[in-house]
Amino acid sequence: MSTEFPSKNDMKRQWHVIDAEGAVLGKVAAKAAMVLMGKHKPTYTPFLDTGDHVVVINAAKVRLSGRKEEDKLYRHFTGYPGGLVEMNARRVRSERPARLVEDAIAGMLPKTKLGKQMYRKLKVYAGDRHPHAAQKPAALAVK
Repeated sequence: MSTEFPSKNDMKRQWHVIDAEGAVLGKVAAKAAMVLMGKHKPTYTPFLDTGDHVVVINAAKVRLSGRKEEDKLYRHFTGYPGGLVEMNARRVRSERPARLVEDAIAGMLPKTKLGKQMYRKLKVYAGDRHPHAAQKPAALAVK
């Protein structure tokens, strides 16, 4: 008796929407990463992308616990000598609020080609509007 693996034809990808308003960043990211990987499905396979699409709205209103608003640093390198740019979470929230959620979720996905494929199914919006109404996303609650 052989183990059955899901194929691309068998997978039904659903759309989920997470409202991040007032929710803690880590809890939103953990829930979204779990759905993107497909761990909420009985057909989960570690080496296949069995996950669903996730839309996160109100990313600008996500809550950070403790003193992370001032102490948490976001870094990126421009590619030029001395081009390391550091910003705290407050400045990132004011300049590009979706980056807070995107970086948190990306950090919880696998660091492989498969993880990049999962990340492409993530859509993050700072406000409460999104252009994915035609896909009929189901609301996903974050505790």
